[in-house]
Order: sequence, then C-alpha cells, then structure tokens
Amino acid sequence: MDINLPQDFSGNNSNPQFHSTTTQTQVTQKPVDKAERISTVDMIRGVALCGILLMNIPGFGIHWSAFDRMIRGPQNTADFYTMEVISVFFEGTMRGLFSMLFGAGMLLFTMNKKETLGGPSVAELYYRRLLLLVAFGVFNAYILLWQGDILFFYGLCGMLLYPFRKTAAKWLFALGILWICFNMIKGQINYNETRDKRAAYNEAVQAKKEGKPLTDEQKSAKAEWLQRENWRPDSMEVQRDISKVRGSYATVFNYYLPRNSGGEIWGTYHWAFWDCVAMMLIGMAFFRWGYFSNKPRTSTYIMGLLVGYGIGIPIGYIMFSKGMIEGTLHQGLYVDAYTVNHQTLYDVKRFFLCLGHASLIMLVFRSNLLNWLMKGLANVGQMAFTNYLMQSIICTLIFHGYGLGFYNKLQFHQLYYVVGGVWIFQLITSSIWLKYYRFGPFEWLWRSMTYWKKQPMRLK
Repeated sequence: MDINLPQDFSGNNSNPQFHSTTTQTQVTQKPVDKAERISTVDMIRGVALCGILLMNIPGFGIHWSAFDRMIRGPQNTADFYTMEVISVFFEGTMRGLFSMLFGAGMLLFTMNKKETLGGPSVAELYYRRLLLLVAFGVFNAYILLWQGDILFFYGLCGMLLYPFRKTAAKWLFALGILWICFNMIKGQINYNETRDKRAAYNEAVQAKKEGKPLTDEQKSAKAEWLQRENWRPDSMEVQRDISKVRGSYATVFNYYLPRNSGGEIWGTYHWAFWDCVAMMLIGMAFFRWGYFSNKPRTSTYIMGLLVGYGIGIPIGYIMFSKGMIEGTLHQGLYVDAYTVNHQTLYDVKRFFLCLGHASLIMLVFRSNLLNWLMKGLANVGQMAFTNYLMQSIICTLIFHGYGLGFYNKLQFHQLYYVVGGVWIFQLITSSIWLKYYRFGPFEWLWRSMTYWKKQPMRLK
C-alpha cells in the first residue's frame, strides 16, 4: 500500500493541500514543513538514533581489545552479560533501522518536491543534499574526531537511491533482499578462503604426523595459521593507543587520521555499499507499504513482532554463542566443524530484528500508554542529524584527552550509564528546542545549504 498523504501524530491526514495541482511557476522548493511531517517516521528514527549510541559507545569510550578480554575472560560478569545483550538484540539492528528510515526519508524528500521553472530540479536538490551529507561526514570524522562516522557512507550510498524513487514497493523489497544475498555470498567467499588456509594447515600437520618432510608451502601454511590462531592484542600497543586518545586534540587528530581515511576507503566498497544500500531499499519498500506511518492493522504489527523476534533473536543468540564466542576461543575447531560461518546470517538476523523493533514501537505507540515518551522520541528523530553529531561532540569531550579523558577508564557495562545520560539529555533538549524552532541547528544549516537560501528558524 503506497503512502500518498503525510500524517500527523494520530495517523490522520494533516495536509489536505499536499496534492494540490499547483503549476510549475507557482511552486517554490522548500524543506518539509512541520505540519507535513509523518511523526511516526520521526518516532522510529528517534529510537534508531538512540539505539545507534548503544553500538557506538564502545568506540568512543574503550579500547577494542576489551572485547577479546571479555570473550576470553570469565563469562559471568556484568561486562560479559552486557556484551551478550547488545550483541544478540542490538548489534547491527539499530543501524539497520536507521538505514531503513534514511531510505524512507530520501523517498519522502522527492515526494514533497515538484519541478520548478528556472529553479533547481528535484535531482539537483537531492544530490546537493547528499553531497553536503558527505561533507558533514568528513567534518564528523576529521574535526569532531569520531572514527565511526556513518554520514559519509550514507551520503555516498544514498546517491544510488534516486533512480528507484518511483519503483514499486515489491521491487524495492526484492532488490533489498537480493542485495543481502550478494553480501551473504561475499561473506561466505571470505570464509571459504579461511577454510582453505585451515585445510592447508591440517594437511601440513598430517604430513608431519606421517613423518613426511614438509614443503615450503606447507611450512608457510602452518606458520600462517598458527600466527592467526594464537594472535592476541599486544599490550604495549594497546597502551600506546590509550595514551594517544587521552592526549591533546592534535594528538588524537593524528592518531585517527590514517584510521579515518583508510576506513572510509575500505569501508565504502567492502562494507557500506552492501550494508547500507540493502536496508535503505527495504526501508523505501516499508515506507511505501505504510509500515512506518501507522497504516497497517494492529494484527499486522503483532505478526511482525512475533516473526521478527521469533526468528531474529534465536539467530542472534546462535551467532553470539557460536560465531563470536566459539569462533574466537576455538578458531581452528570452529572452522573444521562449520562449512558456513554463522556470521553469514548477520543480515538475516538484523532484517528480522529490525522488523521486530519497528513493530514493537508501533504497537507501543498505538497502545497510548507512553505518549509522552513517543512524542519525545519523535522530537529526537526530527532532530536526528543534530542529535547524531551531538553524540559525537558529547562523547568525544567525555572520553578524549582534550575533554575529561575518561577513555578506557570505565568498565564495559559502565559505558551504558553514559548512554542513558545522553538519551535523557537529548530527549529533554530536543523537546525544548522544537517548541521554539522549526529545525535542529544542524538541520537548519543542512537545509539552508541545500536550497542555497537561509531558512526561517523560529516558529511563528
């Protein structure tokens, strides 16, 4: 079911002039007015934006070697249980949900625009908007010094969506699933290469047991696998990393510079192109079906919840216990035992969990039990761009040396106290800000630069 009219927070049509037959000379390109917004889309985006910090906070606040320590250490600690919950329920799914809403937002952007005589075309505005997003991503990575920036990749990947703006929902969904299948095949190919290396190692071990002299290739294969299986984080290197992140702004900048540049180049092809585009296309399909705008029956959302969580949670737990824990602790035995890597199911897990999360949010919204929270999350979602960059500003100032310098000083589970504090702050500030202003400050800047015209900021 296609969406033709925007809706207010109750799900009723709020802008009867949206489809008026205005001639080209009478139309002025402008951002989406507050009355034209679909508040449930903002609400789900707000949840996804808050959830993204669940996944980003370790990158802000603790060295990556902590994960190896938690996996190999006691498995009855608060840190381990926290890691388990985050991995099973939220890993990849909040970004996946955010990507789906990004695709929906790009579709909504083109729906609200008409061609104008003598003005910029819809395509020009669309690509100008995304090029600016790439620039903001560079700003987030190299000025705010957040090594896990997503805006750069969203800007690039979003450019692929425009030709599909009029595609039927069923084909958008099919393309998204096909994209996921390609990514799964790509992951399995990489795992097959690992299995080939393990097979070469096993061959060398067997030859040695039989008293046969090892060839140079067998010696190399054996040494390579042992190095891989016995690898551990170097303690001196870990300490050097920690001291640099606790250093001055210049020290942190120089430390992250090669990581950001290398990560953006590597990540564009090996990760973002597959990860983001698939969920964006699926999000466009869900938007056309009205799933994000309160159109389906309650029974549909209940079914989405049961199917999403019923499939996604078990897969998530299996991936954690087998793929992550067993695959790390007993890498050789894991590769010998499993022809298919459990991580190949990553996109399957997150699709179903995203479906479950979105369905749960809509069911809570329809229950009218937490209206104050739903409205607060919608405000966070309406200011998602500002709040995302604000998370970078807040967390880098808490953890980097030019701020409070708490990097690697908190235990893993304690990082989520910080997350809770940031959530409360953004719920309050977003609600207060939108009482007086049309957009968040970064949304205002983004829109003004997109339309090459200063946008009105204050609400009348």
